[in-house]
Amino acid sequence: MNEMSVSSVDVGELLGKELGDLHLDILCGASHLDNSITNPRVQKPGLAFAGYYPYVKPGRVQIVGQSETEYIATLSAKTRRERLVEITSLPIPVMIITKDLPPPPDLIELCREKEVPVLSSPCLTSTVIKRISYFLEDHLVPSTQIHGVHLEIHGIGVLLIGDSGVGKSESALDLITRGHSLVADDQVTVKRYPNGELLGFCRAPLKHHMELRGLGIINVQDLFGLAAVRDRKSIDLVIELERWEAGKVYDRLGLEESLYRILDVPVAYIRMPVALGRNLSILVEIAARNHVLKIQGHHSARDFARRLEEEIERTRRAQTH
Repeated sequence: MNEMSVSSVDVGELLGKELGDLHLDILCGASHLDNSITNPRVQKPGLAFAGYYPYVKPGRVQIVGQSETEYIATLSAKTRRERLVEITSLPIPVMIITKDLPPPPDLIELCREKEVPVLSSPCLTSTVIKRISYFLEDHLVPSTQIHGVHLEIHGIGVLLIGDSGVGKSESALDLITRGHSLVADDQVTVKRYPNGELLGFCRAPLKHHMELRGLGIINVQDLFGLAAVRDRKSIDLVIELERWEAGKVYDRLGLEESLYRILDVPVAYIRMPVALGRNLSILVEIAARNHVLKIQGHHSARDFARRLEEEIERTRRAQTH
């Protein structure tokens, strides 16, 4: 199983295009933008300014807004400096001052001394908190890489896995020509969000591309249009393509419910044997359709087994009378 990793975000990443609307400027600490942010929750250090330092948690972005700056302005110079010395000595990766407010006296000097970058934004505090929280939640969640092909089929996310050369990409291409959409080919990045949802996507430069033996790299969006690709999609069903082995027992009724764990999240799982003459793309499409029915409460195999048992029971009773 692929290893799980929990990423960290360098302070410098906050200055990228994703948060460009915050117009963040560096007030100090440009040489320490490699400080690591490890906690997706941001916080306002108001209680710390009031002298309660355990409130400041390691690895969190500290947001200094108008209420904090107005409060610290009421303190004497001695008390203010003492508290700022304590706060800047804590494991803080970065401070962000909102609304283009002037930084409190001594803050820049002490942050420079303690290697804590200070950024400034003209935006409202609520806007900065919302945007940075969303950014960090998206970047600081458990993730893993899976070798496979991720598709959207009938509205659900289907992950095809299996040995190299078993036919994953070829089946995916056939499904794309049938109107379904590619999310990722070869390397699927999967993230687990706090609500338990698994989202798969493809990192650049492989995004929207597929590798086909004998053809090389193709751009699916260029060939089939925008509707043929998706940037990201949940993973709702895992189908493992495996080469047919004579004598091996395969589930023929579909009564067995198997699960495949990704980042400790169980996902519906099907083993599908690959043999000459089998149209894999149609079988994968039917498996996706059948999974949608199961989600809606219709389990064909169980319904068949139940009716069969009822018929056997009726026959038995008729024979006893």
